Parts: sequence; C-alpha cells; structure tokens
Amino acid sequence: MKRQHRTKIVATLGPASSSAETIEALFRAGSDVFRLNFSHGSHNDHRLRYDIIRDLEQRLGRPIAILMDLQGPKLRVGTFAKGPIDLAPGHGFRLDLDPAAGDGGRVTLPHEEIFAALKAGTELLLDDGKIRLRVRRCGKDFAETTVVTGGPLSDRKGVNVPGVVLPLSPLTPKDRADLAFGLDIGVDWVALSFVQRPEDIAEARRLIGGRAGVLAKLEKPAAMDSLEQIIALSDAVMVARGDLGVEMPPEDVPVLQKRIVRASRKAGRPVIVATQMLESMIKAPTPTRAEASDVATAVYDGADAVMLSAETASGDYPVEAVSIMNRIIERVEKDPLYWKIAEAERVEPEATSADAIGAAARQTAHTLSAKAIVTYTTSGSTSLRIARERPDVPILGLTPNLATSRRLPLIWGVHSVYTEDARNFPDMEDKAIAAVLGDGFAVDGDRIVITAGVPFGTPGATNIMRIARVRKA
Repeated sequence: MKRQHRTKIVATLGPASSSAETIEALFRAGSDVFRLNFSHGSHNDHRLRYDIIRDLEQRLGRPIAILMDLQGPKLRVGTFAKGPIDLAPGHGFRLDLDPAAGDGGRVTLPHEEIFAALKAGTELLLDDGKIRLRVRRCGKDFAETTVVTGGPLSDRKGVNVPGVVLPLSPLTPKDRADLAFGLDIGVDWVALSFVQRPEDIAEARRLIGGRAGVLAKLEKPAAMDSLEQIIALSDAVMVARGDLGVEMPPEDVPVLQKRIVRASRKAGRPVIVATQMLESMIKAPTPTRAEASDVATAVYDGADAVMLSAETASGDYPVEAVSIMNRIIERVEKDPLYWKIAEAERVEPEATSADAIGAAARQTAHTLSAKAIVTYTTSGSTSLRIARERPDVPILGLTPNLATSRRLPLIWGVHSVYTEDARNFPDMEDKAIAAVLGDGFAVDGDRIVITAGVPFGTPGATNIMRIARVRKA
C-alpha cells in the first residue's frame, strides 16, 4: 500500500462510513488516519469502527492511525417554552441561571463559569455567530444584554465568548469517560477540544499517561496568546477553522491558519488543517473549485495532514471525497513550486545529534538521488525530525513498537513499517532493504539512506547515517 501523497488524509467515520467495505474503500482511496468523533455516536458505535479498522490493518499489513476527538465543553442556552423566538436588533435580552424555560426576553445559560468571566461590553455569539449580544450589566448569575445582530433563536443553540479565557477545563465528565474508553480500546491519538492555555494540555497529558499522542485543537482565539507554548506541550495540533471562524472575523482565519502551520513546522509537530475543506461534497459528487484551492493551499503551506469531517462521516460521497482530496494533494506535490516553497521555508535544524543526522540524510538523499530515507525509531521522534526537513524522497519509519507504528501515519511523508529492531549493522541494512523492496519504494541497484541509533534499540539515540545499495536476496 505505497502512497503517492506525502500530505496525509484524515477521514472522519460516521453513519455513512461504518461498514467494513466502506472503511476499506476509504483507506484504499487514500485515508491514512481515521477520526472517531465523540461528539456523536455511542461507545459501542466507536468500538465497532475501531475493530473494523484493526481487522483491516491486520489483513493489509499496514499500520493505521486512529484519532479520537473529544467533544469538549459545549456551551449552550436552554429551551424556550413556546418554541423558537426572534431577537430584534437593539432589544434587550437576559441570560441567567434560572432553569425555567425561556421566552422572548430571557433564557437560561446553565454555565456559571461564563458569568464569572463576563463584564460590561463583552460580546456573546449564539448559534454559530448568527446572533450577537453585547453585555450591558452582569452579575454572578445573570447578564443583561443588548441584541447587536438579531435573528431566530431556538432550543440549545451554542454560545461562544470570543476574546475571553473562560475558567473551564477542556475535559468535561463526558470527555473523561470517553477518554478512558478510548485509551482502553487503544486509540493512537487524542484530540483535545476547546484548548485555551498550556495548562489544558498538561492536564490531558497527566490523564493519558503516554498511552496516546496528544493533539491540541486550536479553535479558540485565546489560544493564540500562548500558541508556541501550547504547540511545545502537544504531540500534534489541529487548525480547527470552524470555531475559529465563529469567534473572529473570517478574514483573520487564513492568517491564523498560516501562523499555526508555520509555528508547528518550526517546532517539528504534525499539524492538521480541518473543517469544511470539501463541504459541498456532503451532497455533491465533486467539490467546488474554491474548495479544491483550499485543500491545495493547505498542502502548499506545508500541513502534515488535511481532514474531512461530515464529507466522510455523513455525506453521500465519502469515498469520492477522499479520492478527490488525494488527487488534489498528489497534483500539488508534483508542482515544482511546491518544492521551491518547501526549500524556501525549511526550518533550521536544532543543535542536536538527531537534527544534524536528519539534515544530513535529507541532503545526502537529494545529492545521490536516493529512493528513500529509512529511519529506525522507537518513539517516532527520529521519523518526525526527518519529516521536519521535508525531504524530496519518501521516509520509511521502521519501528518495533506497535503503538509508534500506528502514530506515524499522521506525519508528513512517513510510510510506517512495523518490524523487529536491527541487531547489528548488516541486519540494519537487510531490514531496510527488505522494507523498500517489499513496499515498492526501490528496486535492485537503487541507493537508500539509513539513519539509526547505536546501541540499537536505544530510544532517542539517533547518531549514525549510512548509505546502502539495494540488492535482492
């Protein structure tokens, strides 16, 4: 299952993509990572999908990454006694903790944390930003507001408070139960929603305890104030453009997308660009030209992965969406401009042995027209640092650690291979050659570049680079 693309594809599973046949078709069409969205579905639903993926993995002999996406705290208004209301600009509207059903003048907002963070002049967005309220007066259990942008409001619509750091943990009781379930079945990545500050990542890390990679979803403008620290504490990040687009002007989102991608690249963290990438394909068999350009822009920017949400979870054309996204990526990566941009934006290696070896491996592979860089890795960090270099040849990540082999498919350009560790130098070459031959990356007579650590099997000890000639046994 040799991929032609280097930028990876994350596909969300749901009602439209729960059968073994569809999941296999999504994988064969180009999906490298499957996302289980815990905002929807039961634990049993997710377990069934998980089991299908693991069965597929075993049958095809290819490690597959599974990402669980936690719901996070969802702030919502309560219900209305007589159905939806209509809010007119300039009129007053009250939010409070009174659990009674709402009317045209008030509704419950059962989140005392919000009231604790409000002050006069704060703006609240309701129903994905369709309605805008401005606080006139507030206390610990109420807020008197003026309607700035009106419209219809119905039961349990979402509430956003842009520009305010809310005193909320990103992990609700539901999230904690979901997390325990996900870690128990063996997910590879955990996406943490509603990240506002570095402490949110630290809390999740303590609970996960190294059993999965921690992925920070950047969907709150407040997170931008601590962007570098959040990225440094995370194993990967996601540009979650949906909520970012609610809480800030649309024209700011592309700028933040580029900032997040570049900061992640500099830190050597995988970064996913997500939300509405091929939105029209929920109902249409082909995307708009603007959507194709949106995917291409993320690829040109250097994202490690692009993500499909409703397109594959509940859309009418899930396999077609992955197939078209795959074609867009492959087309961009064949463009000489793509590699010129990668060269121009390549980040300087840090003063470590691993980065020195990684930079040398990239340059050596390019100079010798080698067919691949083969990295021996235990934790995955070696493959990740090579990927940070954006070499113009495939990266094969060979690892004896099953958990690591399942995390690597998220990383740009990395082809994950689960294999025994090398015992000595001849064995190191033999296993590397077997991998590139077996998966179609090289033929007899080609050259490859190998990186490893001596003593073999020592995590974080990448200290050698070797050039090998491929030979059939």
